[in-house]
Amino acid sequence: MTLADRFAVALAAESEDNDDGHLLPDRLTRVAARLLEVDGAGLSVLVGPHGHSPLGASSPDAGRAERLQFTVGSGPCMLAHASGQPVFVVEDDLRRRWPAFADLLLTETPFRGVVSLPLRTALTGVGAMNLLFADPADVPRLDVFDAVAVGELVAAALGDAAIWSTWSEAEGPDWLHSPPAVRRAAVWTAVGRTGAALDVDAAEALALLRAHANANGRSVDSVAADLLDGRLRPDALVDRR
Repeated sequence: MTLADRFAVALAAESEDNDDGHLLPDRLTRVAARLLEVDGAGLSVLVGPHGHSPLGASSPDAGRAERLQFTVGSGPCMLAHASGQPVFVVEDDLRRRWPAFADLLLTETPFRGVVSLPLRTALTGVGAMNLLFADPADVPRLDVFDAVAVGELVAAALGDAAIWSTWSEAEGPDWLHSPPAVRRAAVWTAVGRTGAALDVDAAEALALLRAHANANGRSVDSVAADLLDGRLRPDALVDRR
């Protein structure tokens, strides 16, 4: 059985009767992690010049790793987006290149190695898949050709879902409204509200949210939720900056 056949069988086994397309990214990451025999996987898309939006993850720990990279504002996924090339890093590389991200990742998740692959076809330039490893020694053992092939199958599955489903240009396909993507949309709403309240641009507003999150050991997502729910005022972010 070819890799594409095994991917199709695994994806069919992950299908859920109540999934209208919103959970497709989660299903795809679970399939990718199983086929590539890695400890976790995540999918994200680039959102402007300031970060990326997670689409799905294979497990709660993998989802946490995706959120941490956005909270810090740097990491291997963003480098893969920028360079268009795969990025392979283990614990020492993470500490040297992205110390803030490394501190959070190594403290709050079991992962000690990351491979970030830019997605091709329909998501070229905007999509990436993160493969996560608990044992850094497993990173160089990854079959790169299989990983790239699985990334292409993942991108094709997302593209097919967009083609064969009904969606508006304003809202996009259902998988753009996965639970992680919806949470990230709330961040951008909070950025806009903060910018308006403090008379700063989006980049500075996002920097304020990130600084507050880092100072309190939280994710940007949870800080944004507090802002939108009124539990945190925008002016409370200024001192943290």
